[in-house]
Amino acid sequence: MKGTIRRRIAAFAVCALAVWLTIFPVFADPAQPEDEEVRRILEKSLSVVEIDKEIVRVQQQQQSVADQLQASQAKLKEQEQSIGKKRDDAGKVLRAYYTGERDIWLTAFVSVDNLSELLTLLDYFDLIFTHDKLTLNTYKTQYRELKKSIAKLDDQSKQLDELEEKLQTQRTRVVALQKDVDSSLSGRSDADSLRQLINEFNDFWQNVGLTEVRRYFSALSKAMKHMPAWVQDNKDEMLEINGFNYSLTIPEDKLNAFLREQNELFNTFAFEFKQDTVIVTGKKDNLEVRLTGHYTLEENGSILFHVDSLIFNGLELPDTTRTALEKEFDLGFYPSKIVSFLKTKSVSVEDGKLLIKLAISL
Repeated sequence: MKGTIRRRIAAFAVCALAVWLTIFPVFADPAQPEDEEVRRILEKSLSVVEIDKEIVRVQQQQQSVADQLQASQAKLKEQEQSIGKKRDDAGKVLRAYYTGERDIWLTAFVSVDNLSELLTLLDYFDLIFTHDKLTLNTYKTQYRELKKSIAKLDDQSKQLDELEEKLQTQRTRVVALQKDVDSSLSGRSDADSLRQLINEFNDFWQNVGLTEVRRYFSALSKAMKHMPAWVQDNKDEMLEINGFNYSLTIPEDKLNAFLREQNELFNTFAFEFKQDTVIVTGKKDNLEVRLTGHYTLEENGSILFHVDSLIFNGLELPDTTRTALEKEFDLGFYPSKIVSFLKTKSVSVEDGKLLIKLAISL
């Protein structure tokens, strides 16, 4: 009896697993395409999905700015109504001085007969002039705030226009890419199987690939925060001093060793320095990521990393994906955190090493 029950449970489990795999094929691991045309079709399809996500992000940003603009317009209206009375009050004060209405107090001042009257008159002077000054200063402050609100309104309007232009650009890209994909599939005998492959690749990227890429970026961002302390601990090997100038040389093998100390994820992950280019590769199970990038020196002395290309399982992701990852994760390096009085003069990448020139900030 028990054996029959176990067999029924096992049969039910097998059926349930088969149904689950049929309903949720998103975790299938599609093989990398060897055919170049198929690879291009898959790449464009993946770009369509990623740019669609950027369109959603821009639309959300657009709505946020539109809400801010509406709030700013309402605030401006309130300020304009509030400043109207202060403008009239300030005008009355200025007219009083211009037409000589305040001269009566000067006449009273020279005609006082004793110290007690003089002190009383001075109290009146102080009260009147303080009130006049407060009226003028209040109007001046509100006028400045009004000008700031108008300028903010103009900036938000321009930002809204820029977002709309960006939105239209991305929509045009999506339409063109989708048209290319449809055209490439048209007339192919394997069009249906290719469409299935497209869906598998897209699902695999969204549900597995993107999660893993973000894990690597997150771990790298956290590791970079510890890099100044690591350089400080190894300054005898990597920092060269020549008068007021400093040269920091970071070999790729030392950097990779540092990263692996920070997180075991980097055991299958490596930086490679080539002339003017940084290459980062990682491979885990059936996931393979390769990105290339470069460093730039910012005005505040920080060194930022920019992703020039991001390839996942042989397919290159669009610029929108790279930009989104750059915004989400800070991969920058801040030499001033090594020694506070140092400023960065230049950064360059040579074969096998990253070179940073520093100088004392006077």
